[in-house]
Amino acid sequence: MKRLEGKVALVTGAARGLGKGIALKLAKEGAKVVIADMADAKEAVSEIQSLGGTASSYQVNISRQEEVKGLFRFVLDTYGTLDIMVNNAGINRDGMLHKMPVENWDLVIAINLTGTFYCTQEALTIMRPKNYGRIINISSGSWLGNIGQANYAASKAGVVGLTKTAARENAKKGITCNAICPGFIETDMTLKLKEVNNGAAWDSMMQRIPMGYAGKPSDVGNMVAFLASDEAAYITSEVINVGGGMIV
Repeated sequence: MKRLEGKVALVTGAARGLGKGIALKLAKEGAKVVIADMADAKEAVSEIQSLGGTASSYQVNISRQEEVKGLFRFVLDTYGTLDIMVNNAGINRDGMLHKMPVENWDLVIAINLTGTFYCTQEALTIMRPKNYGRIINISSGSWLGNIGQANYAASKAGVVGLTKTAARENAKKGITCNAICPGFIETDMTLKLKEVNNGAAWDSMMQRIPMGYAGKPSDVGNMVAFLASDEAAYITSEVINVGGGMIV
């Protein structure tokens, strides 16, 4: 039997990239997956279905509370419950702190942090009554601070604090809450670095990774699947790096 057979999972920001890799892994482990994204996620749903999995999609802006409530009504109407919440959706609007437009601060906080709060809050209303749930938040090594990312770093540090609070408040309800900090992961966006200065930007990143190569979405997906499983029932409030040693 697959580890997540019969479970229902919701993954935000999963139309492509890292989120899509996470959704694929959960589906392969037997979970029914709802892919939530601002973009059309039909391609990701079709890919899961082609592998014999079960998936649905829902377009949503998670920074808007009413839209999030609509998302969770869809989850319940479609599958009747929710067991696994993966808060992956996030954006960046980089810039030096002293020159950062306030709208870039507000937007990143609204999606990365407030959106995670909205989804976690709604997930808990489903999980607490049944005394079971797995909440997995995708943070970043940038939560420790990073030049040019004051807004992003603050949002991801907030996600860590939210994770630990949710873990403490819901542990006796059989709900775990953990955060994953991915390192440099190979996606369509990061692969563009290979085109910058004849690959110099890519090579520079590789030198910062002790293992010497970029991770794949499946590397993060494997950790998500583990934390979502019963094998991780006694793990909560943790911040786990998946970055080939880059995050210290």
